[in-house]
Amino acid sequence: MKASVFAEETSLTLVCVTEAAPTTYSLEAAASLAGIHPEMLRHYCRLGLFGESPVGPETELIFDDDALCKVRRFESYRRNHGMNRKTLRLIFSLFRDIEILQTELRFLRA
Repeated sequence: MKASVFAEETSLTLVCVTEAAPTTYSLEAAASLAGIHPEMLRHYCRLGLFGESPVGPETELIFDDDALCKVRRFESYRRNHGMNRKTLRLIFSLFRDIEILQTELRFLRA
């Protein structure tokens, strides 16, 4: 009878992985990565895409990977489906409401 193939010895190595700091982008870098003009990205901020934060002409805006994902999604809606600013504002609001409800649901389930 043949010896079992699974009889080989294996070793387990523990590796310590430190959590990397989230990547952040300036207004210009984020706009470039999203394929839009920086003023369009600033406009999205004024619409409230990234929450309720003051956006003035002198405000330095910082974006993370989640923000880039949102920008790309909404820019896709604008380009591919011809949505105007009023419709985008409504969609931004609905997505914010969904995020709030999901957070509350996770809290209640915990």
